[in-house]
Amino acid sequence: MLEIRRLVLLRELAVRGTIAAVAEALNFSPSAVSQQLSQLEKEAGMPLLRKAGRGVQLTPQAEVLVESVGEVLDMLERAESRLQASTATVSGRVRVAVFQSAALALMPATLLAMATRFPDVRVEMVQREPEEALRETWARDFDMVIAEQYPAHAAPHHPGLDRRPLTTDAIRLALPAEAAALHPVASLDGARHMPWVMEPRGTASRHFAEQLCRSTGFEPDVRYETADLQAHIRLVESGNAVALIPDLVWAGRDTSCRLLDLPDRPRRTIFTAQRLAGAASPAAHAFRETLEEAARG
Repeated sequence: MLEIRRLVLLRELAVRGTIAAVAEALNFSPSAVSQQLSQLEKEAGMPLLRKAGRGVQLTPQAEVLVESVGEVLDMLERAESRLQASTATVSGRVRVAVFQSAALALMPATLLAMATRFPDVRVEMVQREPEEALRETWARDFDMVIAEQYPAHAAPHHPGLDRRPLTTDAIRLALPAEAAALHPVASLDGARHMPWVMEPRGTASRHFAEQLCRSTGFEPDVRYETADLQAHIRLVESGNAVALIPDLVWAGRDTSCRLLDLPDRPRRTIFTAQRLAGAASPAAHAFRETLEEAARG
């Protein structure tokens, strides 16, 4: 009989890529992970790992086991959800990954409502970049993710994740009020000679912003780079930069920035995703419904 905990370690290796990453994620030592996988090979009666440079790769037989382990874990998650649903009280834990502007604009009201209506549900929130969070939710690090998708830049799809639209918000050009008064800007093209602040390379928002500027006919002068949209706001308000900022960032706050509509009025899509295997969880269902209510305002 194959031991389920060792099978889970094998799946974690398939997901995370290295024994060191598995050890870090599960709070094991690398040697303990290696020993457990060696024992699993003995139980299976065939090689499951092979050397690949300084690391290891899964054999075709290991890939077969990994696929089966995923099915077993889905079955266990469905069983746990049905068990939770059999009681009169909504209780349990919901682990949520969320990006910054959604954390600021949507989570405070959602958490207050959850505490009032479902006091036996523990909500744990971690800030993550959307693409990373989607993969980690698929990998079972989180129960749900609040993610974003920019125009012409689809967020990655992972098997077994159920996506549901949450809201959309307009993306507009934010200009310093003083600079806008001295040198009026009537369009995106008018900001071609101004310094810009953008998120780091590789992010969906950076790709969107650069492509929009290039399609307008100029290469933006990106002098400041940060993933913190609150820093973007401060740089614009202080007159140091211009930026493309989604409207959700302005929720609950005033600004001195001048906000200019963009051509075709592009909108960012915000959505939730959770594993289909956990969809029947009363706690997760309650959180998702409460979040959607907060998004409707």
